[in-house]
Amino acid sequence: MSIDIFTKPLTPDEASALADSIAKYIVDRRLETPAVLFFEMHKPVSFLASQAAIVAAPLLGPLVGMKRMADLSRLLSEREYVELLISRIEEMAAERDKASTGSPQEHVGACDSQDPNKHSSSADTEVADK
Repeated sequence: MSIDIFTKPLTPDEASALADSIAKYIVDRRLETPAVLFFEMHKPVSFLASQAAIVAAPLLGPLVGMKRMADLSRLLSEREYVELLISRIEEMAAERDKASTGSPQEHVGACDSQDPNKHSSSADTEVADK
């Protein structure tokens, strides 16, 4: 395997596709909050993380694939790609949340029926009788 896969810069289309696939993986597992927090906190050292991925590639490459390690390294090497990844994670999480919420009336009815603090009508009449 050539070292070129680690040194060749990503094209904008490749970066977009890679950011989409990573964001989908994160959002499907509902890990968007810790992932965004992690990427925001480590954005200043993202280049060092990309270099660490190159160093770790011989160890992790057989487990996760050398191409994935190279893609991760190339994505983390540019701060603008980390920003792209963060924005994709946030967009996909917002779309998922928007799709999962029904109409407000359905949501209110579902919450009322599942409220553990809500008393039954017989309990309400016992309190009223006392």
